[in-house]
Amino acid sequence: MLVRRGAEEAGSIYVKVNRLDGRVLLIGPAPGPAHDHLGERRWVRLIGDGAVPEAEADAYLHRIHSRDPDIWVIEIEDRSGTGLLDVAGGV
Repeated sequence: MLVRRGAEEAGSIYVKVNRLDGRVLLIGPAPGPAHDHLGERRWVRLIGDGAVPEAEADAYLHRIHSRDPDIWVIEIEDRSGTGLLDVAGGV
């Protein structure tokens, strides 16, 4: 589900993987180049070692949005918590 629409030409993408138990994984762009040497987008877990309370993730996204209003936020509901993304360091 699209939670926040950002700038089409330049907005960073953030993904909330909602485990449907009040916890989420928050995934965003990796620092440095946006893509690896194969052209694949690079993702990292942004807060916590695993799932965190949804309110904590929402507060983090609010802080990012206050600095960069062009961000996109996508939410995926996935009880397993993987979000089907290849995340550096695992999910």
